[in-house]
Amino acid sequence: MDPWMWLGLCIFIAFGIEAITGFGSIVIALSLGALLLPIDAMLPVLVPLNICMTSYLAIRHRQHIHWPTLLKMILPLMVGGTLLGYLLRPALGDNTLQILFGALVIWFAARELWRSIRGLKVSQHGSGWTRSWMLIAGITHGLFASGGPLLVYALTGTQLSKSAFRATLISVWLSLNGLLTVVFALDGSLLPALPRIAMMLPVLLAGVVIGEFLHHRVNENRFKQLVYTLLLLTGALLIITTL
Repeated sequence: MDPWMWLGLCIFIAFGIEAITGFGSIVIALSLGALLLPIDAMLPVLVPLNICMTSYLAIRHRQHIHWPTLLKMILPLMVGGTLLGYLLRPALGDNTLQILFGALVIWFAARELWRSIRGLKVSQHGSGWTRSWMLIAGITHGLFASGGPLLVYALTGTQLSKSAFRATLISVWLSLNGLLTVVFALDGSLLPALPRIAMMLPVLLAGVVIGEFLHHRVNENRFKQLVYTLLLLTGALLIITTL
């Protein structure tokens, strides 16, 4: 299969999942796509596409955004972390990036799958622990545009409703991916990616429409277990194919 056709399929699946859960589009598309394409080649395509989706979802669900959590806790730490991660990326190299990304995906998927299957309740982290993980989540977002796993971990136990959690996460990705897109424009990687972005837009729209339809119609716990299992297998494949 042509690698970019494969990425289109990954985008359809991944952006549909984010429309359902509020996170996962880039981490899923990147982890599946990295089986055939380098991470650096995909990021200037996936990040602007994510902005297209999150702009729509953020406006549609703006009444559910928890602004104090977004503006006072998450963004100040994750913006700094994102810029730091972006600066670290050239020094690591493609193979190291892929191994680190695979390890991140495996850790997150295994943790969440175990917690979901066992029905384990989560308790809120202390303030210092939460903020530390938010900064690290920002670094992983700068490296892979995939800060979701660690941000979800950082927010474990916070008293946000399902709708508020989803809408706040969507606003985080809109803000941080807007920042990354500006950076990609400045470093020259955005312009060559524009034709592929245009080609993938209809695929994204189809995924979002289906995801929005399914958001209130699927068993969320079972659906997440399926997603985590997919991520666990994909993370393992990423590492195996790199070694």
